[in-house]
Amino acid sequence: MTRPESRTLVPLVLATLLLALFLVSLGIGPVRLAPWTVARALLGFGTETDRIIVAEIRLPRAILSVAIGAVLGLSGASMQGLLRNPLAAPSLFGAPQAAAFGAVAMLSLGLADALSYALPAAAILGAFLSVFGLVAIAGRRAGLTLLILSGLAISSLAGAATALALNLAPNPFAALEIAFWLLGSLEDRSMRHVAMALPFIAAAVVILFSCRGSFRALTLGEEAAQSLGIRVSALRFAVIVGVALGVGAAVAVAGTIGFIGLVAPHLVRPLVRYDPARLLLPAALAGGILLTAADIAVRLIPSTTDIKVGVLTALIGVPFLLYLIVRERRRLGAGMLA
Repeated sequence: MTRPESRTLVPLVLATLLLALFLVSLGIGPVRLAPWTVARALLGFGTETDRIIVAEIRLPRAILSVAIGAVLGLSGASMQGLLRNPLAAPSLFGAPQAAAFGAVAMLSLGLADALSYALPAAAILGAFLSVFGLVAIAGRRAGLTLLILSGLAISSLAGAATALALNLAPNPFAALEIAFWLLGSLEDRSMRHVAMALPFIAAAVVILFSCRGSFRALTLGEEAAQSLGIRVSALRFAVIVGVALGVGAAVAVAGTIGFIGLVAPHLVRPLVRYDPARLLLPAALAGGILLTAADIAVRLIPSTTDIKVGVLTALIGVPFLLYLIVRERRRLGAGMLA
C-alpha cells in the first residue's frame, strides 16, 4: 500500500517543480529576465517592455506548455489504464497524426484559418477516429504486438493522408508553413491560441479524471470490473472522448508533439506503487514538466532559429520507447522460462 503522506508528497513535489519551470520559462528567451523582473511584470509593474515580453509573448507559450504537456501525460496514463498495457500512448497509436490530418485538411483546403475554432474541432474528430479505430481493430484483449501493429497502421494512414493534403494545397507557401507547424512548436503563440485550446483540454481533464476509480477495478480484469458495477463499454468510450479532446486541442495549437504521453507515466509510476488510479495526477504533472523543460531547452540550444519542440521530444522519446520494448520482451521471456 502507498503511504498516505506519499500520496500527497509526490504531487506536491511535482507541482512545485512545474511552477518553478513555469517561472523560468517566462524569463528565458532572446532577452533574459531575472525572476524578480518576471514577478513584477506579472503583477503589472516594471517597464512596459518587460510587461509586453512576459505577458504577451512568453506567458501564452508557458501556459500552453503546461496545459498540453499535462493533458498528454494524463492521456497516456489513461490509455495505459484502459488497455492495461504499459506501452499504450496516444503517439504510438496515431492519435496526434490523425489529429494533425484533420487540422491540415482544414488549413490546406482553405476551410479554416490557424485561429479558427474549426481547427481544434477537426483535430479532435481525427484523434477520436484514431483511438476509436485502435480499440475496435485491436480488440479488448490485444497483446503488445497487435497493439503496436494496429497503431502503426493507423499512424501510417494518417501520415499518408496528411501528405496528400499538403500536396493538394493550392498555395505552396501555406504548404511550407504547415510542414513546419507539423514538427510541433510553441513559438509565437498568443492568448488566442490559449483560448482555443484550454476549454477542450479542461473538458478532457475532467472526463479522464472521472475514470480513475474504474481503472483500479479494471486491473482485476473486465469480468471482475463488471461484477463490481463498472460499465466497461462506457469507460472505453469516455477514455476515447477524453483523449481525443486533449490530443486534438493540443495538436490544433502546437502541431505534433509526441512521446510525452508515453514517457511521463513511466517516470512517475514507481512513485505511486503502480496504482493506475493514483497515477493520473502525477502523470499529468510530469507531462507538464517534460514539455515545459523541453520548451526551455529549445530556447537554450545555440541555433539561428528555435528548434522545434516536437523534434526534441521525439529524439528523447524514441530511445525511451526502444528501452521499454526491450524491457517488456525480457520480462515476457523470463515469465516463459519460469
